Amino acid sequence: MNRVGLDLLALFSTISIGFAQQNTTLDSLQKLDEVILKANTILGNKYVAQNRTGASYYLSNEELNQFNHIDISRALRKVPGVNFYEEDGFGLRPNISLRGTSPERSAKITLMEDGILAAPAPYSAPAAYYFPSLGRMHAVEILKGSSQIQYGPNTSGGAINMLSTPLGESLETTLKSSYGSFNSNQLHFTLKNKTGQISYLVEYLNFASDGFKTLPSGANTGFYIQDVLGKIRWQSAPKNYFQQYLEFKYHYYDERSNETYLGLTQHDFETTPFMRYAASEKDQMHANHSQYMFTHVMDFGTSFKVVTNGYWNRFARNWYKLDALTIGGVKEKIATIVAAPEDYDRYYQLLTGARDAGPNALLLKANNRNYDAYGVQTKLDYHTYSKQGVFHDIEVGFRYHYDSEDRFQWRDGYQMLEGQMVKTQEGAGGSAGNRIAHARTFAAYTLYKMKYKGLTVTPGIRYEHLQLGRDDYGNNNPNRIESQLSTKRNTITVLIPGVGINYTVNNSLAIFSGVHKGFSPPGPSPEERPEESINYELGTRFGWGPLRGEVIGFYNAYSNMLGSDLAASGGTGTLDLFNAGKVDVNGVEVLLQWDMLRNNNDISFPVALAYTYTNAIFRSNFGSNEDLWGEVTVGDRVPYIPQHQLNLNTSMNFGRFNWNLNMQYNGALQTLSGGPGIDYIDRIPGNITVDVGGKYQLHPQLQLTTKVVNLLNNTYAVATVPAGLRPGHPFGVFVGGILQL
Repeated sequence: MNRVGLDLLALFSTISIGFAQQNTTLDSLQKLDEVILKANTILGNKYVAQNRTGASYYLSNEELNQFNHIDISRALRKVPGVNFYEEDGFGLRPNISLRGTSPERSAKITLMEDGILAAPAPYSAPAAYYFPSLGRMHAVEILKGSSQIQYGPNTSGGAINMLSTPLGESLETTLKSSYGSFNSNQLHFTLKNKTGQISYLVEYLNFASDGFKTLPSGANTGFYIQDVLGKIRWQSAPKNYFQQYLEFKYHYYDERSNETYLGLTQHDFETTPFMRYAASEKDQMHANHSQYMFTHVMDFGTSFKVVTNGYWNRFARNWYKLDALTIGGVKEKIATIVAAPEDYDRYYQLLTGARDAGPNALLLKANNRNYDAYGVQTKLDYHTYSKQGVFHDIEVGFRYHYDSEDRFQWRDGYQMLEGQMVKTQEGAGGSAGNRIAHARTFAAYTLYKMKYKGLTVTPGIRYEHLQLGRDDYGNNNPNRIESQLSTKRNTITVLIPGVGINYTVNNSLAIFSGVHKGFSPPGPSPEERPEESINYELGTRFGWGPLRGEVIGFYNAYSNMLGSDLAASGGTGTLDLFNAGKVDVNGVEVLLQWDMLRNNNDISFPVALAYTYTNAIFRSNFGSNEDLWGEVTVGDRVPYIPQHQLNLNTSMNFGRFNWNLNMQYNGALQTLSGGPGIDYIDRIPGNITVDVGGKYQLHPQLQLTTKVVNLLNNTYAVATVPAGLRPGHPFGVFVGGILQL
């Protein structure tokens, strides 16, 4: 461990000792829960999250309803240890990192919905071009450090599990609606009921916007998304000795978004940050996702439980977007042009529509891909007490999983005439990508939990066996004749151990620590090595009068970090992985919660402060002009990981009124590796945004809502990828209502 990591551990030891010496008779930290296996959840409530042997956070339904955000990045701001950068301002394709993992398309975290892997192809193509809609979620669970070794394949940073709307115990109907700036609107309907041994749920979510960016033609730059979800459950009669239930879930998602990879030059961003160039007018994403999921739960008495899931996810998308420009037979990528418009003036004029160009001057790529992911997983839990009062719990899990990504892509040609795009050539199917990536995997884990008085120890080990492959049919083989096929194969077997320890010092203080192996799968090429690290954490949770909180230090030592050639991060879009070598990530996570008026029955004023310090440094040299992170030398920072993030969340509840305020500070971040003197285009300045939400209980069944996004109307850049500077969401006002029957 380096000096910074040692200093952090010493700091937390001092803090822990200081709190242990306080003579408090204040609210105690609750005992560790003893039965940890739950169907489709990994925490289930804040009580479990606050007592787990490792860093975790449960974002409750109450917290999600403070603002009713559709953007997961805005909801996760109050969780320490979460890094992110925006892209489209609405959170359609978020870029999330946990403890310094690479954030591009959230590909390095284990993303789940109801305990099932949610990325389109979690092993063979994990980039999250589909992300579950936050608007229909009941809660969000976040695990970091050694507490998430049960959940793979990515164990370097952590796991996020989105919990969909649960079934009810009686007839309930809820209707939520809102409307506001940029013609943004949302309609959310749920109906749930239980009749005898049958429970069911029907849910519909629709949200749309005209977008806050403007095209010269005035065309729509927003999106239209709808979700349909249904659940039905049969449960055994209460009189049965063995309790069980069988649940079926179906989900369908459809998206039409007028989104582009084309951003702005530095000059244009500074003068007209919400404009879009004329050459991006035809850019559009078409996507749909469907899921079929079965869950079976069996309780064998009070000490043995089995949960089994079968699932099949399908995702299809075609992101049709400007890829390159050609003038005089010379082709240039759009990222190259916007980064140095003075060097490519003719191309820049073509982007803006200021000059005409002949046939096929604008090349639009149809990134047409189909994904499949299916599998079965089961978890078994057995727990008991010994005569000495020691609690023992053993959890064992298995998963068989297959996923694939099928690319069949092409480029169409357009010309620019008086600022209008006219199609001049239809591309041949498969001519811009014609291949299938696939993965067949088997995973298993064992987690043992021993609790005696104030001490809890949870050692565990995970096993992953991966068979990865890619079948490339070539760009001139639309019929996929196998004689022209080229293949790649890579087989990986890995053991991922970890251990967590929690010690409750007294009723107001607990100390926890852990160490585990971090792992992320490689690609199908044999020369690609998996991402591996050894990760440490040490923290304390405390309660001191109205003040509660936690302070955690972490240190992740990567022996090999993987980078990915994503078009979303400015690359060519091959998705090839490359070995980035040694990286050290260390940091501090602080969460302080203070209920200033908790003894007042009529008024409450909770305040929460979350701070994250992340120091992600390359410890080896690598790179060339073609690498996405540039030429990397020892001491350079990992791109798109801000060092400092600070969030302040406050609420005021009195009578029928509820007001919420959230202030977020994101520190400056680099878009390429290098020192602090790199160009502005390769560095995003820090920014502050403030959101405000309010509710008024007009009637026991009717609530009026309002929300202001970016109250200060700050104009700020969020990224320079995929191709040029991009703005965050501007000032917006939204009003609505919630009807519950």
